[in-house]
Amino acid sequence: MKIKSEQEMLEAGKIMAADAQGVIELVGDVGVGKTTFVRGLAQGLGVMEPVTSPSFTISKSYACPDGRTLMHYDFYRLNEPGLMLDELTESLKNRNNVIVIEWSDSIKELLPKDHIIINIRYNDDGSREMEVLK
Repeated sequence: MKIKSEQEMLEAGKIMAADAQGVIELVGDVGVGKTTFVRGLAQGLGVMEPVTSPSFTISKSYACPDGRTLMHYDFYRLNEPGLMLDELTESLKNRNNVIVIEWSDSIKELLPKDHIIINIRYNDDGSREMEVLK
């Protein structure tokens, strides 16, 4: 799917919210729109609070009106997950969580085999390409 604007990235996230469950791994360079996608996903899930990047806090959670929780992890700054490993393990056990993970290299072995992978990459024309793998 070709994404031409930030608004289209938000819309892509909203569309994914219809079937959102389990774990979604976002793969892409810095600034490619991963957090913008999560904002759209959150909007689609009915989250009313502002969604911001967890780059410095590593994780953020957002309550959804249907009782689920959107968990957003960003392991960019961690070579070793340390204490975050325990939090992530607990989050993965809760079936009411929709979990989005950026920069998953340090925790790859924890991810369920059936998780969704979304690759986002820049095109030469400044647009982005989004590929959803299951």
